[in-house]
Amino acid sequence: MLADPAQVEVSVVLPCLNEAETIEVCVRKALAGLARLGVTGEVLVADNGSTDGSPALAAAAGATVVHAPIRGYGGALIRGIEAARGRYVVMGDADDSYELGNLGPFVAELRTGTDVVIGNRFKGGIAPGAMPALHRYLGNPVLSWLGRLLFRLPGVGDFHCGLRGFNRDRVRALGLCMAGMEFASELVIRAALARYSITEVPTTLRPDGRSHPPHLRTWRDGWRHLRFLLVFAPKPTLLVPGSFIGCAGLLGTALLVTGERHVFGVSFDVGALVYSCLAVLVGAQLLIFGGFARLYGVQEGITREDKHARWTRWLSFERCVTAGLLVGLAGLVATLVAVTDWGRTGFGALDPRETLRAVMPSATAIALGVILIFSGLFASLLSLRTSVDAGGAPGAAGIPSPRPTAEAVPDPTHQP
Repeated sequence: MLADPAQVEVSVVLPCLNEAETIEVCVRKALAGLARLGVTGEVLVADNGSTDGSPALAAAAGATVVHAPIRGYGGALIRGIEAARGRYVVMGDADDSYELGNLGPFVAELRTGTDVVIGNRFKGGIAPGAMPALHRYLGNPVLSWLGRLLFRLPGVGDFHCGLRGFNRDRVRALGLCMAGMEFASELVIRAALARYSITEVPTTLRPDGRSHPPHLRTWRDGWRHLRFLLVFAPKPTLLVPGSFIGCAGLLGTALLVTGERHVFGVSFDVGALVYSCLAVLVGAQLLIFGGFARLYGVQEGITREDKHARWTRWLSFERCVTAGLLVGLAGLVATLVAVTDWGRTGFGALDPRETLRAVMPSATAIALGVILIFSGLFASLLSLRTSVDAGGAPGAAGIPSPRPTAEAVPDPTHQP
């Protein structure tokens, strides 16, 4: 270990959980790569509770080992980044799938002042069997496309490459907090929102050297990444589509409730009215879900509330209940009118088309009223911590403290 931390330029951080089969070779490759570059550096292994002797093997190979008490890929990396002494950090996997001996392109880009450098496996080369077909042709391309679209990152083609480098202090300033696999998305998204410079360099991927299954779970971790994108970008993913669908539904309902309409020779009647009412409900649900995503992000310390998110305050329990009661009451009144008209005919047979014109909008209003009432209840549960904090609990009023990082959790291996 170097005596003077200021001398360390590059820290290679490897998260580790039972990687006895590959941790030694990864450490040695990283150390050899740093030596070939003439870089003063270190290899730091953030162990996540291994029970197979991985920490001892890593230390014997020349790495510095730190205990990462928060379980998960992100939890281990957060602890490793906190403990890193280098000006730059290069993070990679401990499964021997990345070329840790070839860190030159990453270091060169970081030395130019780039904040984040991401490897691109699709440009560098993916060996046969190194990546499942579902990940290679669907999962990674789709999530990377969404990331580029939502956060204006045209130069990032491999959003989830595990080999990446960054300026340690700049990334620590982002306050990364996700403990799971979505940490990879969080790093890029927060850096993009902070207007950090981000670039890519080609890198290779080969089959890992482990005999046990990978820690990555396709559907679970894919959903976690997608959920994280939704929390950070509810406007383009939920609010804009919800507004468009809801307004189109309201317009269609208003036009069709009074009678059949003809547009360019096409007749629109009660069938179109049914779908218009459905669009109202779908649009409302998307808008409300967008509000929930924003509230969840704020309450969990993932995002910060800003002036563009003030509209979410309308999702309070009192406002939602009031709006829900008014809308539901309007639907009930319309229903009573329809039943009264039916009674005047002696509760006999009715024209289905005319009946639907009254029943569909009133039923939609009742359903929307119920949705609003229970949405207010759920929103109040999401913001419960805000009320507690305002009453004197730790944390700023109105904004809860972020999820604890490894720095906030005592390290049981630390000796005073």
